[in-house]
Amino acid sequence: MVKLKIKNINNEEISDIDLPEEIFDYPLKEHLVYEAVRNFNANQRRGTAATKTRGKVTGSNKKLWKQKGTGRARVGSAKSPLWRSGGVTFGPQPRDYSYSMPKKAKRNALKSVLSDKVRNNKLVIVDKLDLNSNKTKETLSKLNKFGFEKMLIVDKRENSNLMLSTRNLKNVKSIDFSEINIYDSLKYTHIMFSLDAVKNLMEVLK
Repeated sequence: MVKLKIKNINNEEISDIDLPEEIFDYPLKEHLVYEAVRNFNANQRRGTAATKTRGKVTGSNKKLWKQKGTGRARVGSAKSPLWRSGGVTFGPQPRDYSYSMPKKAKRNALKSVLSDKVRNNKLVIVDKLDLNSNKTKETLSKLNKFGFEKMLIVDKRENSNLMLSTRNLKNVKSIDFSEINIYDSLKYTHIMFSLDAVKNLMEVLK
């Protein structure tokens, strides 16, 4: 088992927790993490790039000169891809870039990142993230006690004070435990879990 300290919102140690090694002491598999990030980015891609083919270009379809007898190269219309302002040959069209990745591989990649955070003391567990208000200034004063540069906070969506008070903070992001992903886990230097969130996450990553 991996033993971590449980802290309160004032960054004071209050108790210990034993975490399963198969989740929080998983070996770092860099290529698996790379594949998971690549999959995440591809699934986020909108794929709206588009070019106009000769059928979509505005212009006349009139044949510019007769086929034979002029000595010039034969040509159909001014919308030919060979001409300036003509259509584009084999240009990009709207498409879906997403692809599936085995669920077990995605879970193992997340375990790999979380375990690396634990080994580098960049993961903290807080007993409760109860806030008295949804004011950003008050929440920031509490988070500053931890001294983290960029922080991902994982709790429950029902904690509206947390979600509202952190949404305008540049280097802080609060999410529900079900929304944790490989990209955010790497983007933010530190991860803060509420005790309930880490217990729920362990059920998902078993």
